[in-house]
This record gives sequence, structure tokens and C-alpha cells, in this order.
Amino acid sequence: MPMPMPRPRQLTRRQQTLATAAGRGALAGVAGVLAMTAGEKVEQRITRRKNSYVPGRALLVIAGQEPPDSATPTVANHALHWATGALLGSLRGVWAATGIRGAPATATHAVVRLAFDQTVENTTGAGAPPSTWPTQERVLDLALKSLYAVATGLVADRWIAPAAETRRGAHSH
Repeated sequence: MPMPMPRPRQLTRRQQTLATAAGRGALAGVAGVLAMTAGEKVEQRITRRKNSYVPGRALLVIAGQEPPDSATPTVANHALHWATGALLGSLRGVWAATGIRGAPATATHAVVRLAFDQTVENTTGAGAPPSTWPTQERVLDLALKSLYAVATGLVADRWIAPAAETRRGAHSH
């Protein structure tokens, strides 16, 4: 006699809330990428700075390729740019649902975005540590990632209620 298939486990209400928040957060992250990209395009018109293809080359390395520094992988660049925005937006969505909201969450989220990008770019060997960059480029990167975090946070905090916030563990003891 064949074994019956196990029934899928039902998600708890909290798990459902967090899953929904992650999905909405991903969409908020896409809005954040849209804002960051628009800001970058305005900046590039003013400064005449060219596109960076370091993210695209990093993604190609992850995919097992060895792109030269001269490679301009536009599709890979966009894929990593938008996927990272959605992924980290889902984190911000979960934060909003659990009560991690407002300016402090947005500031932390900007740091997370910077750290994630630099980790990917430097572990793949596609990028150099920001400490080696010209000051203007470091300031610009911080400003653009902050714009991403502000836009993502505004959307997430407005669209996601703190329905999974708890007061347990409010003290360290």
C-alpha cells in the first residue's frame, strides 16, 4: 500500500504575517531601486560619470564566468541591482512588521545595503574596498544607497503594519 503524502504544514498567523511583509517589502525594495536609479541618472547627467559594471561583473563571477574589467554586462548589472533591492527590501518589510521602523531602521538599512553590495563585489574580486576609492565616489555611493533605504523604508512603513511587533525581551535580562 503506498504511503500517504504528508499534508503541508499550515503556517502560523505570525509566519503568514511575516511572509506577507517580506513580499510587500520586496516590492518596497523595487520602489527603492527605482528611486536610487533615478537619482543616479540625474547625478550622471550632472557629473558625466559613466555607468559602473562592477555589480554585473560580480554576478558573472558568481555564475562561474571570469569577465575582464572591461566587460559591460548590462543585463547582469540590472539583474543584480534589482534582485538585491528586492531581497533587501524583503528584510526591511519584515522589520516594519516587527516594529523596526522609521529613521533608525532606515539608517540601518542603508548600512545593510552598502555592506551587502561591498561583500558581493569584494568577495568575487570584481570590486575594490571603498577605502581605496576617491572620496567623491564614496560619498556618492553612500548617498545613493541612502536614497534606496529612504524610499524603501517610506513605502514599507506605510504599507506594512507592525502586526508582528512584540514586547517580549524588551529587557536584556
